[in-house]
Amino acid sequence: MDLGLGGKRAVVTGGSRGIGFAIARSLAAEGVDVVLAARGVEALKLAAKTLSQETGRRVIGVPTDTGDDDSVRALVQRTVDELGGVDILVNAAATPWSVGKPSDFASTTDDVVRAELEIKVLGYLRTARAVAPHLVEQGWGRIINISGLGARQANSIAQTVRNVGVSALTKNLADELGPHGINVTVVHPGLTRTERLVDRLAKQSEDEGVPVAELESRLATNSIHRLIDASEVADVVTFLASPRSVGITGDAVAVGGGAPGAVYY
Repeated sequence: MDLGLGGKRAVVTGGSRGIGFAIARSLAAEGVDVVLAARGVEALKLAAKTLSQETGRRVIGVPTDTGDDDSVRALVQRTVDELGGVDILVNAAATPWSVGKPSDFASTTDDVVRAELEIKVLGYLRTARAVAPHLVEQGWGRIINISGLGARQANSIAQTVRNVGVSALTKNLADELGPHGINVTVVHPGLTRTERLVDRLAKQSEDEGVPVAELESRLATNSIHRLIDASEVADVVTFLASPRSVGITGDAVAVGGGAPGAVYY
């Protein structure tokens, strides 16, 4: 299937590593020129160089703090200046939720929740607000927000609130921007094989003397009994970024390999 993405221009926040990097790679492989946004300058340079060499597309790294509105606006302006416009926004910049963060009610302070909302909800709002006028003007665009299956589990107040917040943002944007030819969707990855997880399991394997494959098997409690790779999340996002996805907007797409027993409708 030709996704019709050749010549499109995308901004991918959180694009220097993990799911964001995998998405940028997949988009570039489909003929999209990509601007990667992240805070780490060196990681951005390496990511942009790697993808450009792999795909032959223009890939530009722009140091960006999505917690700062001026930084976000500068990102979008540079994208328009260098690529001539923007067609796709993928929001994937977020602090990873990991073991050790406060999860019980007593430990969930105002600051814990604020920190989670600042980047993953308000950061997504900032980038959408900066990109949307360009999409509206041309009458076409795609915004894909990367959230997480934490939206469907009560493991932590802050984690659940930030992911549900992304879903709420997505639906509001979809209804308002839909008449202008812009589709907005939210993707919920589950536990995903990224560089971060690979490194963690490698260390655990060394410490415990257990093969990495066995450690992954223990973690794979989804319906298909294996971990989803970041590239497989990227495949779904790439379709949603394409003109072929016109029938999907305002909805959540779970990419975690299935949640056993649960019925979502």
